[in-house]
Amino acid sequence: MIAEIIAVGSEMLTPYRQDTNSLFLTARLNQLGVNVAFKTIVGDNWDHLTGVARTAFSRSDIVIFVGGLGPTEDDLTRESVAEALGTELKRDHEIVTAMYKRFAERRIPMPDNNAKQADVIPGATVLPNSRGTAPGQWLETMYEDALRIVLLLPGPPHELEALWKGQCEERLRAVIPASAIATRILKTAMLPESAADARTAPIYQRHPEVETTVLAGQGQVEFHLRATAATMDEAQAAVDCLADELQDELGDAVFSTAGESLEEIVGLFLQMRNLKLAVAESCTGGMVAERITSVPGSSRYFLGGAVVYSNDLKTLFADIPPLMLEAHGAVSREVALALAENIRELCNADIGVGVTGIAGPGGGTEEKPVGLVYIAVSDGQKKEVVQRRFPGDRERIRRWASQQALDMVRHLLM
Repeated sequence: MIAEIIAVGSEMLTPYRQDTNSLFLTARLNQLGVNVAFKTIVGDNWDHLTGVARTAFSRSDIVIFVGGLGPTEDDLTRESVAEALGTELKRDHEIVTAMYKRFAERRIPMPDNNAKQADVIPGATVLPNSRGTAPGQWLETMYEDALRIVLLLPGPPHELEALWKGQCEERLRAVIPASAIATRILKTAMLPESAADARTAPIYQRHPEVETTVLAGQGQVEFHLRATAATMDEAQAAVDCLADELQDELGDAVFSTAGESLEEIVGLFLQMRNLKLAVAESCTGGMVAERITSVPGSSRYFLGGAVVYSNDLKTLFADIPPLMLEAHGAVSREVALALAENIRELCNADIGVGVTGIAGPGGGTEEKPVGLVYIAVSDGQKKEVVQRRFPGDRERIRRWASQQALDMVRHLLM
């Protein structure tokens, strides 16, 4: 079965509000073995909402409307859904009575417009809302000769989540076929998206039973694998089989097979070998250190280091000779390697990392353009320096450089 989530509210079509309810619902539906095939945000417009409802009923087994159940004139979900189903709303006077009682307990009069929240689609089961005045509705109906499960849920997250957990989840579990969804995430570092897909497409295309999504960004390509089957064992076996084949093809470009971040994997390797790391950063401004220390327990393997942005501090904090800076420039292979070696020795670490470059948008020259970065790692015996020209704006260049640095540490540890 597939589900569709329709978030109702013009405010979510502005830059100031976003739909978060669909994330909660997607996670809960997936736990029931239901795939979410469509998500829509629609404003408080009768024609638009009615049209979206008709489209959803024509293609999805489960259609969940979120929001638009309040008392105001622009709350149109009930009316639009009824129109799309070709029926008329009926007012439930028990709900009206309950609302009057609720307002009386709060010692305030109930405005007349609240009564519209008691309008119910014929055949629907009313879902009482213990945290608000707008009840939800559950409807099982035929649409174009197909059974559809239609849910109307309130928009405030604290109301929706309580109502879903208390009244919708088990009801849905009882009427849908038993199924399970298994997922795996493989992550690669510093492998171009086009190269990664060219190598893997022939493999995942042989596995149509697994939905494969390829995501790329700033030095990382991820393969999101997803399979649906009657049991979790069957679904898991399908994704694990494909994951193994992809990993065999990509080799040590894969740094994670269970969704871990690159900094988590680097920390794991350092702990396994009981090694300590220190960093000396220029253009990344501490981003490498920030990513490492974002992992709980990183104090067990990360000693610290220095942000050496100016030439004076490269000399003062990382012991870079002024003559080296004068001869080769701060952005150079020689300085990057010296940063890695010197910070390792100064911090009494096992491994040192040095990063220097031009993050832009200014400061570049024809010889040393914006995006040029040198990254070095050293453990005293093994030493490596790479030169990269990263694309994009300042933040993107710095992120790419930190990714390269962490991946070099990973390879050194491997």
